[in-house]
Amino acid sequence: MIEIERQTYPGSGTAEDPYVVDWDLDDPEDPYNWPKSKKWLITAQLALCTWTVSFSSSSYTGGLKYIEQDLHISEDVAILGISLYVLGFALGPLVFAPMGEMFGRRIVFLVTLSLYTVFQIPGALSKNLPTLLACRLLTGTFGASPLTNAGGAVGDIWNFRERGLASAIYATVPFLGPVIGPIVGGFVAQNPRLGWHFNFWLMLIFSAYAPVLLRRRARKMSVASNGTLSYVSMHDLNQSKSFFRVMRTNLSRPFVFIVTEPIVLLLAVYISIVYGTLYAMFSGFPIVFQQHRHFTPGQSGLAFLGIGFGIVVGTASQSIQNRLYWRSMDRSENGRAPPEARLHTAIVGAILAPIGLWWFSWTSTPSIHWSVPVLGGIPFGIGIAQILQSLTTYLMDTYNIYFASAIASTIVLRSCCAAAFPLFSPRMFHALGDEWGMSVFAIMSTVCMPIPLLFWKYGSWIRGKSRVAYKDTASIPAATHIDTAVSSQMETVYERDAKTPPAILDTVACGSDAQTHTSAHADPENL
Repeated sequence: MIEIERQTYPGSGTAEDPYVVDWDLDDPEDPYNWPKSKKWLITAQLALCTWTVSFSSSSYTGGLKYIEQDLHISEDVAILGISLYVLGFALGPLVFAPMGEMFGRRIVFLVTLSLYTVFQIPGALSKNLPTLLACRLLTGTFGASPLTNAGGAVGDIWNFRERGLASAIYATVPFLGPVIGPIVGGFVAQNPRLGWHFNFWLMLIFSAYAPVLLRRRARKMSVASNGTLSYVSMHDLNQSKSFFRVMRTNLSRPFVFIVTEPIVLLLAVYISIVYGTLYAMFSGFPIVFQQHRHFTPGQSGLAFLGIGFGIVVGTASQSIQNRLYWRSMDRSENGRAPPEARLHTAIVGAILAPIGLWWFSWTSTPSIHWSVPVLGGIPFGIGIAQILQSLTTYLMDTYNIYFASAIASTIVLRSCCAAAFPLFSPRMFHALGDEWGMSVFAIMSTVCMPIPLLFWKYGSWIRGKSRVAYKDTASIPAATHIDTAVSSQMETVYERDAKTPPAILDTVACGSDAQTHTSAHADPENL
């Protein structure tokens, strides 16, 4: 039973002016205050879901040669199985991200991942091209849910000081899964007892939020008062209750962010080029290693070990980034470091990624030992891990409760690039040769190299021009005695209706007269 008299909220409790419900300090229901063991369990589950979906995107490539033979199709048509799956990553977030924010992430996870699992079965049993491609598109679309909702859940349960490693794991698994996929898929497909169909059975086997929580709390408190008092979640204040209006707003927001937010646009472009380059390798590696070096599909998959090792090293480097971020927090007057303090490793990764691509490009000729281009994948792997980890946490700190929409913008664009790059890269490799074909991607990565440094230097100024980004001036008074986690929670910027009166916003945001603090967290039943 909720003890209403012990909690005070802005408002008068009437239907016209309801109490605005938010978390209390040290609230045990606040996910920031959950035990770390529970947080890590949830994080591990979310990471596993994301890894499974990303693994399935590339394990298909291990059987490309056999799919062409069995279905009597060309290489370009067979590669459509990769592109359509990743295209689903662009379609899914447009619907699942707003649905997760409105109905809770748990129900979205359960429904979409169940459908993702079901549609693996027709793929495993497919005997014709339409069935195969339809299943790839549907599984990619339903499997996209963890790519957006998992990131929001990570931000919901970890405060600014703690979220570095958890966010790094979430940001890295979409890259690590595709690297492991071709290795497993190649050896499975070339085994005469298993074949390429068994890759779908493997996918099947592997696939064995705050507004919602506060909304439920508001309902409970209204019931506890026998209907004499009216409560509303702060996230629902002056918000439309129309499902179609909410969906329209949230469906359009990722595109609005790309158009109106320079930070989202540039980072989305950068992430898309890096992500698309990785997926281009899924169609490029078979050319370099199978056609020109006469590797088997399994051996060709092993060539991704260099990139995989680099990703592991890049993930481990997050501990260095965390220490640098903590130092910045300690120097801050309000206990919160600026988002740009997340960009140290991105600057390093922006240098390493093109180095790895240039290395691979000009050592891919068969006259050079195969180990040399494989080793070139290590700096590329380190670079993409550091870029994704750093930029994901940068977006998380910059846009707070808008993070789901900001990351959805990057996922939509990067998925479109990842769908397109594998389609044109084989023709480009054949027309330009392995060296110049890969050099095209190295050039694009080199051109994007200054982007993290640009935000390191001018990020604060750019955020100051944004309507929704965190602003350094919007900080709480210095209070060194307040725990960092609490001060971080007190600063969270909320999504509010533009028509909300400033007085109400000030009351809700500061809560100085109502014993409240702002935070954006997840419902334990929705994780």
